[in-house]
Amino acid sequence: MMALVSVVSLFLLAFFALGQLGSIQSPGRFTATFERPEHEENLLLSKARGAAAGDKYLIGVGKADITGPVVEINFAGYANTEQKGTGVRQRIYSRAFIIGEVDNPTNRFVYLVLDTQSGDTAVRNGILEGVAALGSGYSMYGRSNVAVTGTHSHSGPGGWFNYLLPQITSFGFDRQGYQAIVDGAVLSIKRAHESLQEGYLDFATTRISDANINRSLYAYLANPESERAQYADDVDKTMTLLRFKRASDGKDIGALTWFPVHPTSMLGNNTHVTGDNKGLAAYFFEKSVRGSDGAADGFVAGFSQANVGDTSPNTLGAWCDDGSGQMCDFQTSTCGDGKSQSCHGRGPLFYKLDLGVSSCVEIAKRQFTGAKSLYDSLDSQATSVVGASVRSFHYFQDMQYYTFPLDNGTLVQTCPAALGYSFAAGTSDWPGAFDFTQGDSGAPNNPLWQAVSGLLRTPSAQQKKCQEPKPILLDVGEMSVPYAWSPNIVDVQTMRVGQFIIIVSPSEASTMAGRRWRNAVKSAATELSLTGTIEPYVVLGGPANSYAHYVTTPEEFRVQRYEGASTLYGQWELPAYINLTLRGLPYLAPTASGSPPPGPTPPDNRESSLSFITGVVMDNAPAGSSFGTCTQQPASSYARGAVINATFVGANPRNNLRLEGTFAAVEKLGSDGRTWTRVLSDDDWRLVYTWTRTNGLLGYSEVTITWETNEEEDVAGTYRIRYYGDSKPLIGSVRAFEGVSNTFTLS
Repeated sequence: MMALVSVVSLFLLAFFALGQLGSIQSPGRFTATFERPEHEENLLLSKARGAAAGDKYLIGVGKADITGPVVEINFAGYANTEQKGTGVRQRIYSRAFIIGEVDNPTNRFVYLVLDTQSGDTAVRNGILEGVAALGSGYSMYGRSNVAVTGTHSHSGPGGWFNYLLPQITSFGFDRQGYQAIVDGAVLSIKRAHESLQEGYLDFATTRISDANINRSLYAYLANPESERAQYADDVDKTMTLLRFKRASDGKDIGALTWFPVHPTSMLGNNTHVTGDNKGLAAYFFEKSVRGSDGAADGFVAGFSQANVGDTSPNTLGAWCDDGSGQMCDFQTSTCGDGKSQSCHGRGPLFYKLDLGVSSCVEIAKRQFTGAKSLYDSLDSQATSVVGASVRSFHYFQDMQYYTFPLDNGTLVQTCPAALGYSFAAGTSDWPGAFDFTQGDSGAPNNPLWQAVSGLLRTPSAQQKKCQEPKPILLDVGEMSVPYAWSPNIVDVQTMRVGQFIIIVSPSEASTMAGRRWRNAVKSAATELSLTGTIEPYVVLGGPANSYAHYVTTPEEFRVQRYEGASTLYGQWELPAYINLTLRGLPYLAPTASGSPPPGPTPPDNRESSLSFITGVVMDNAPAGSSFGTCTQQPASSYARGAVINATFVGANPRNNLRLEGTFAAVEKLGSDGRTWTRVLSDDDWRLVYTWTRTNGLLGYSEVTITWETNEEEDVAGTYRIRYYGDSKPLIGSVRAFEGVSNTFTLS
């Protein structure tokens, strides 16, 4: 055990201080344009039945809080050991969407959108167990028809992964955060199930031109010119929106969108929990629709990820922050010193130097604006979902040396999982460290890294050959001590309602990888007549179910930039994913029954996972004060647009996550001079909760609650700030308390 800890410690200090986990990354007036591209694949389809509604389905939506520990836990995404939570800017959620046949309760599926880095094996197992525990009324939900996708946010607590590699930077498995995600996801499914009723589905698309760019254009250009010429853009600019409308009164209950952009607007040094640009876009949408436009009060908006792999929200491009005023090297993403550390992507409002907050708001607004404009015009341009059947399939596949034929008949195989040298280089969204670069050949120019890699495992000759031309830095697929480091067994899952088909990807698909995958499924679905005479429409969602890093085209893989180096199973991973998906498509036929063989069960490491995460020892209030005492009061008056702070004697928020509740609130005095009404909570982006440990030995801490006011949303009046906390004595049980500031006016 000590030898293992030493290796993990070495790896942690040497490699992961630089690295990334899944996608390593770096408002003023906003615009969104909606012109139709000449070559974009996902064009608005003609209406299937004119203005008439499509077929009826059972539809339901639900939302629940999944905010885990907001302090002292490493964030998931950047794998930056210094990025530990210090509070919350906005709570994160699970949003559940259920679609089923009206007459057959067994034919339905659940599509979950979590404000997390990804779906995961441990979390998915917990969700399935939690749903089963709800009773026989939920027996129709199981392995085959529940998809657990993440928005890929990089600013939420980590520690909930099934495999060792992503656990390292969080110092192991965090049961508290894991349970928060599982319980919230199950609650969102329960709420969606309880809301089930007959309704209609329709969809449409729009073009959002200014919310994403390709951060690995050099790799994208390795794809055939003839293929690239079919598309107007080097990233997909199309957003697809699926609307849920109940039949009883014609009210909309939800909208589910797919659009590819990394939620890396919040930078790797941000320490406040958020859902990043996807979670914030959902907040804007739900706030704008609920109670208006004839929508149901419980309206839920999901902003699902698409072929996100090589996309970036840093739309101004990658620049060298070394004083040179130069853009980063196109091929290697390095600067004048030959290293990547100074190369950072710039969001649309990067100049505000606020850890990406302003750029995050801007990218969220661009997605929201596109979605809302499309939503408002659906009645005149949407395509009805038709064909009464609902189907899904799921099975597991071991990717270790899976052999299959390419279209030309050539037999190829995938490999055990491995990460290349450029994995450690990161991307311009948040670069790595030392001398790793994009397209790193693994040449012996740094004996230290070869030694670190060799201490963990030296790849076999077969693995090296299989992974060519990737130089292997971490042979994670062949490392199983003390338990598996990365998945070799992946989820293969696809869902269909009418002509609408959803590919559920365990990996982050690059732009062209996603296009090829969608095209192959559409072609095969047409050949199999899965959607009758109606043209199939295909979207891709993920990363889902079990996080398997990236999937690029074979051409991009050979370039070995970050995304190719993070394509775990070798250069034939994408053709394998397509092959495995097409193998299951007959199970989506309207007359199909049964499921494919389940395949090998992946390891469940929840009970065996290591954890070096220390719990809360105690909280104390300094002498002469008590928990909740406001030690720094707001001023007596402010003009709208001011930033208002109040500081309280605090306690560790890990004592009580306050799920479905709040740590902070702004209250407004009513016209009667007596009644206080809550107007802001942890759900709102502009109310920021920050916790600071002031004396670790004595257990002192303080909480600062910040209200960022503005003229557009805040009205004049009398307000106060309230703090909700929970303290843990050295001996005894956790106790709740509250604190409240003096009143102040806003004018």
